[in-house]
Amino acid sequence: GLERGAKNQFSTFSNFITTINQKKEGIGNRNSPTQLVIPNIKNVRDLPPICLDVRQKQRISIDTLPQELKAPILPEPSLPIQTKTVKDFQDDVEKAKSSGDWKAVHDFYSTTFDSFLEINAAFKKDTNPPFNTIEDSGINAKFVNVVYDALLNTPQDVQKSVLKGIINGLLQEWKGPRTKDDLRAYCILLQNPQFSNTSTYVIYAHLLRQIAALTEADHHFLVHWSKKISQRRFKQLVDRLLQFISLRLFPAKPEEFPPMVKCTWWIPSATKVLALFNAANSLVSPPLISYTDFYNSTLDHIDLMEEYHNWQCYGNSHRFSFCQYPFIISIAAKKVIIQRDSEQQMISIARQSLVDKVSRRQKPDMNMLFLNVKVRRTHLVSDSLDELARKRADLKKKLKVTFVGEAGLDMGGLTKEWFLLLIRQIFHPDYGMFAYHKDSHCHWFSSFKCDNYSEFRLVGALMGLAVYNSITLDIRFPPCCYKKLLSPPIVPCDHNTLVGICDVTLGDLFQIMPELAHGLSELLSYEGNVEEDFYSTFQVFQEEFGVIKSYNLKPNGDKIPVTNQNRKEYVQLYVDFLLNKSIYKQFAAFYYGFHSVCASYALLLLRPEEVEILVCGSPELDMSALQRSTQYEGYQKTDLTIRYFWDVVLGFSLDLQKKLLHFATGSDRVPVGGMADLNFKISKSETSTNWLPVAHTCFNQLCLPPYKNKKELKQKLIIGISNAEGFGLE
Repeated sequence: GLERGAKNQFSTFSNFITTINQKKEGIGNRNSPTQLVIPNIKNVRDLPPICLDVRQKQRISIDTLPQELKAPILPEPSLPIQTKTVKDFQDDVEKAKSSGDWKAVHDFYSTTFDSFLEINAAFKKDTNPPFNTIEDSGINAKFVNVVYDALLNTPQDVQKSVLKGIINGLLQEWKGPRTKDDLRAYCILLQNPQFSNTSTYVIYAHLLRQIAALTEADHHFLVHWSKKISQRRFKQLVDRLLQFISLRLFPAKPEEFPPMVKCTWWIPSATKVLALFNAANSLVSPPLISYTDFYNSTLDHIDLMEEYHNWQCYGNSHRFSFCQYPFIISIAAKKVIIQRDSEQQMISIARQSLVDKVSRRQKPDMNMLFLNVKVRRTHLVSDSLDELARKRADLKKKLKVTFVGEAGLDMGGLTKEWFLLLIRQIFHPDYGMFAYHKDSHCHWFSSFKCDNYSEFRLVGALMGLAVYNSITLDIRFPPCCYKKLLSPPIVPCDHNTLVGICDVTLGDLFQIMPELAHGLSELLSYEGNVEEDFYSTFQVFQEEFGVIKSYNLKPNGDKIPVTNQNRKEYVQLYVDFLLNKSIYKQFAAFYYGFHSVCASYALLLLRPEEVEILVCGSPELDMSALQRSTQYEGYQKTDLTIRYFWDVVLGFSLDLQKKLLHFATGSDRVPVGGMADLNFKISKSETSTNWLPVAHTCFNQLCLPPYKNKKELKQKLIIGISNAEGFGLE
């Protein structure tokens, strides 16, 4: 089987799987290669799946061991002598290419990869120092990269010798904890580009299994070493693992792999190793790659609710679920889980209402199946507050809105209009609940003290209802808000537990009050005498209704001067005061309002950035996708006016495209499902072409007169979208 396949293609190594599972006796030295037994694949033993205790480790991507924790340091065995340098190796490769004699290169590869000791001898920076710290792996990354970059361009026998050597290394009988040299070897082997080929997946799976089975302390080292890998190669490693999971779930050629029942541990092992890379990525600021690069869109096509229910039911057992590793699930898939979970809760509560009604021998009323909100336009906020407070038990039913004195039936349009009008009114600066910061273009909670914070609870409930009913809101909260909203993600049973309190940094303040954050940053970098030049204490001042009030950042703060030694503490306490303590009651009410609607274990799956996208939509616009999904009324997509329209819109700047979207839908952001979820419609307006376009934001509908030429259409459209009042929040 080893002789089949074209260049850079390998036959499957399925016939080695039993050999790797069983103990390998009599492993010779590197000069006496192991004779591999080729057993019948039916005799393969099923290995236990590897997964986390979900309730103890909600997110391995975040929960890494403390910096000071070290694995037991074992004495490193003496390494074979390896004197070849990067230049020596490159010279050998060039000579082989020109002469056709690959013996020297073959010997290097077959020797280097024959055992973990040889791997360390070749790629360790210096064979003498132990390199036992988490900050320095001791790996000569440049040499590793050069050797792997050359590997795929060598003859087949060279590439096969590397794979045989890796098998030898994996067959070793391990006794006791791993040494740091073992961890280095694992780190190096993971980077082998041969594992992108499906024919090597059996070997790759066993490598992943051994890494996944390492102790938590060993994982700690691998996480910190991995964050030092270059961005390009880090992305390649992540993509390789994602591809491995996808092809194991949906193989293009099922016969390439052992039967799924014989290798149920493949996917759990790969996912756990991927979690180590996600943890490494979260330790770097800015991250090496975006969190969305860990999404596996293949999972969008599996039974997500079964995964979710397995996670809920067997969380403390060793039953694997992708929900244990939420970083791998895309935002689109998470939205499906949340929507289905919401629908099931809606149905359950509606059914219970029906049963209660029948048990009391009362006539069932279809309205009892919905959250019916009746409001007057002239008393929008107070009526909404009263309705939601009075019908708190019905918040998880399907929402239906009625405006008193109007005959309209709510087919979705009235609900959206209610949201838009409420948000417009509540966030108006004159209302005083939220302050708009022009520098950051976002809103933040007013720190003014009041007797009743119920309106903040209303805003939280509105956000929850929007997520629950798949409505995108035009709200501009900073990312910090969503981080606080998930602190904690599940409402604590003890009402004395603080909620909405999270670790905040100067970076969080920059996103809200950049000018103040810049001033604090200048204080931290000031080279003079802080105490004499700034004459500040651990006391801050805020204006409330024209009165200046002072607050101590710590006990007796007004008597403690800010100095060069304690300025970091001062800045941290100031930021914590602004973003946590000064608005605690306001945000706590907001938090409880949101969770009164959205209380669900599904929130444990979400990052703060993903909650923002669910509430407000994505800022990424794709007008070509909008063109493909647009519906028409009175027009055909081939009509001249429509062709003019799309020529103009596709040529717009991003700013004008956002204005158009805001004009037509009430928001310049896109739902999680993309442009197709907008259900955007262009209708023919029979008015004069002297008129400007008109939009019905409640229905995402644009009414377009049949303009005679492209120039006129562009002129009228720009005037319309640039001067409409809309539902702006400023």
